Amino acid sequence: MARSWDRAIVVGASSGIGEAVARQLAGEGTQVALVARRVDRLKRICAEINEAQGAVLATPFAHDVAKTEGTAALFQEITTRLGGLDLVVYAAGIMPPREFGEFPTQSDLEVIKTNFAGAVAWLNEAATRFARARSGTIIGVSSVAGDRGRTKNPIYHATKAALDTYLESLRARLARLGVTVVTAKPGFVRTPMMESEPLPGMIPVLEPADAASQILRGAASHKRVVYVPWWWRPVMWAIRTIPDPIFERLKV
Repeated sequence: MARSWDRAIVVGASSGIGEAVARQLAGEGTQVALVARRVDRLKRICAEINEAQGAVLATPFAHDVAKTEGTAALFQEITTRLGGLDLVVYAAGIMPPREFGEFPTQSDLEVIKTNFAGAVAWLNEAATRFARARSGTIIGVSSVAGDRGRTKNPIYHATKAALDTYLESLRARLARLGVTVVTAKPGFVRTPMMESEPLPGMIPVLEPADAASQILRGAASHKRVVYVPWWWRPVMWAIRTIPDPIFERLKV
């Protein structure tokens, strides 16, 4: 990937796809602010990045995305520290395991805060700044899970569907201003979030670094929606076309 961005914020950078995105950006010489709750892990990742690059390119910022009241101030602090901004990646997300007959409201509301409300808080700030600058890139890491509501984890599917629609609306608003908004839709990726989930035996599972590379390449090419890998696009099209009476009998 050719270097496309000079200064970036990666939210949800302490593990999984977010961590891999931050490492790859720094590897291309981008100044990166890593944002996540686990400050000790963030500091270790930043130290590893900076040692590998021989320069201070990664800076940690502790923040819980569910506490949206602090987002605007931190966003301004980071952009000041970086001396500008041209990329924001929202990769924070949680997926607590659910039993088939379980409907835990309080836990579901926490998922909404992390997966959707946090994204709105961060990406609204990015949209405001980039609209004013008439340039910039926003990447929201969604999931193929947002393409159709399924039985396994209703609230996770719902938050990803909400994120998809929100990003689509941002794209419609900002495209005319020269701002790129990318919806990244990974399938199965070997991340800590998936540790409690049985991974499929016949479907390829990506490593986070591979997913990050595909997402960043798609964004650098100004793609609107990036399925990761690409073949999830026809797979999810097929799933969306299954008639409801049949789909409702499937435990997927």
